[in-house]
Order: sequence, then structure tokens, then C-alpha cells
Amino acid sequence: MADVVVAQPQLPPVRLSARARALVGAAYLLVGAAIVVDLLTGPGSTFSPVLAAVPVLAAIGTRRTAIPLLAGLVSVLGVAFLGMANSGVSMVVHATAAATVLAVTFISTASVALVAARERELAQVRSVAAAAQQALLRPVPRRLGALRIAVRYVAAAAEARIGGDLYEVLSTPYGARMLLGDVRGKGLAAVEAAVDVLGVFRDAAQTEGDLSAVASRLDGALARRPGSEEFVTAVLVSVPDQGPTSVLNCGHPPPLLRNAAGGTEELDPPRYAPPLALLSMVGSTYTASTIGFGPGELLLLYTDGVSEARDASDRFYPLLERVAGMRADDPEALLDELIADVRAYTGGGLNDDAALLAVRYDAPATAGGSLV
Repeated sequence: MADVVVAQPQLPPVRLSARARALVGAAYLLVGAAIVVDLLTGPGSTFSPVLAAVPVLAAIGTRRTAIPLLAGLVSVLGVAFLGMANSGVSMVVHATAAATVLAVTFISTASVALVAARERELAQVRSVAAAAQQALLRPVPRRLGALRIAVRYVAAAAEARIGGDLYEVLSTPYGARMLLGDVRGKGLAAVEAAVDVLGVFRDAAQTEGDLSAVASRLDGALARRPGSEEFVTAVLVSVPDQGPTSVLNCGHPPPLLRNAAGGTEELDPPRYAPPLALLSMVGSTYTASTIGFGPGELLLLYTDGVSEARDASDRFYPLLERVAGMRADDPEALLDELIADVRAYTGGGLNDDAALLAVRYDAPATAGGSLV
């Protein structure tokens, strides 16, 4: 088997904030002022130790070890120049200043090398996480028969590339089947639960004719995980080529349905089923309900990273009200508009990861069950 070679990631350039640049500039001015004062005060005193700050300042905002080394060399030459200009100062003082500059130069250079190495490691870990995210949440078809489909996954933190929100859209013998869920847990355990749910769904959706049976298999797979305390809220949807659409809500925020006339409503189920992995604890069963979902209508599934996003006053994002006011018919355009609106509402960030799945039912002429 051939070895897998992972390319070294290219680190982006360091960009200091305006405040940081101002502080560094002020520090250079102070060093320059100290040298001027040194030359003006005569040969009986020296400010040469202040030159030890130069390699430290040069190390800020760079990943190249040559920069602090060069700054240290210039500083040592500056100490030598000030030593000749201040002949009245003991040579021990000048030698101590030169040694201090060299020591600080080596420390600053080592610090730059260490930070650059750690950043490369972090960039490599992020690239692996991104690949794992792509394997876990595979691209969904943009069109499936009469359906136009769009998905979005938005991480609450820029560093986070993988989490517990999950989605899937499949073409099956029973029509289009969809899943959107949220693992209630943290860390690798939540990711493992998401992997299990998606793996079981990809098999069960193809073999189980009843959507309730699909949910039962998901519940059983999670409940049997040894030592696991994670559970999953989820919405399962089945859109057959002929017949009504089925929806099964397992403790998840209700989907939104925009009808052909532009009205938007929440699809509250006749009764909520427990989240996946908790069915046996409540002694219940999963029962799917049918909805009217036809040409010109749009179905929106989402996780609580959207519905529970908060503004500066700690108020929840009014999802139903905002979506009702959006006029975009295309799923891609609607999700882009919705995410931008949520970011504006929260001031730019999200409190939690968010996954969204929008499905529009087009005219029957596009139907055919083909996957594009």
C-alpha cells in the first residue's frame, strides 16, 4: 500500500490589528528616542541595553526566523557603536548589553520558530477535520426529481469544522428521503454519534418502506452504543414520487412550510416523538404524519443554532416571522438570505452550530426521480 503524503499547509500572512501596529510603532519610536538621548548625554552614560527590545519587536507579526536574527545583528552593531561613542562607560556595561541583545535575539527567534511550527500543525489538523467533515456530511444533490435542494452548515466558531449537526438527502426506492438532526453532546462523542446516525440512515432509508421503521432503527443503533449518553433530535422527511409527503419529528424544532401563495407556517406534529436513543425510556413508538407538500411550495428544516440565535438583548431570533418576510423562492438564495439575516441579528456570530436544509417542490414536468 502506498504511503499517504500530507502536504504541508501554506500559512496565511500575519495581519496585525491597527492597535497592535500602533503599539509596535510606538515601541520603535521609544527605542529611537533612547538612542538619540544616549548620543546627546555625552560619553559618561549609555542607553544601549534598550536595543534588546529590537529583536522582540521584529519577531511580532512574522513567521520567518531570519527577521529577529537580522534585527539582533543590527542591535549588536548598535551596541558596539554606542560603546565607541560612550568611552566613559565601563566595558563591562557594554559587554553585558551585547550579551543581553544576543540572548533576547535567540529567544525571539526560537519563539517565532515554535509559533510557526504550532500554526502549521494546527492548519494540518484543520485540513484533516475539513476532510472528515466532507466525508461525514457529503454533498447533497441540488436536484432530485421534482425537488430543488440546498443545504448550509455554519459553525459557531471559525476554528470549528466538524460538530454534532448532521443532514442527508438520498434518492431511494421510496422517493426522496431527508434527515436533519442535532446531537445533544460535545466533542468526539457527538461526532461519533453523528457518524452512527448517518450510517444507519443511509442504509435504512434504502430498505425500509415505512419512515417510522427508519426512525426506529436509528433509535436502536444509538441506544445500543456502549457507554454513550448522547441523543439526537431529528426530523425525517419522505417525499415519494406518488402520494403524500411524510414527516417524523423526533424532539426537533418544527420545520417551516411556505405554500405556493407565499404564506409560511410551522409544521407542528400531531404529537412529538422522543429524540433518537430515548424511545425505550418513554415507552412510546414513532409515528410519521403526512403533510401537503406540492408544486410551488418550500420546506425548511433547521437546527436550534438558528432558532435559538440571540441578539444583544438575549432575545431569540424570530425565525417564522423573518422567513415569512423573505421573498426568495430558490432554496440556495433563501438560505443565503436567511444566514445573512441571522448574522445581522446576532451581531455577526452564532451561539451554536447551525444546519439548514431547504427543499422546493418544482413543477411536475421536472419530476422523474433522476439525480443531478
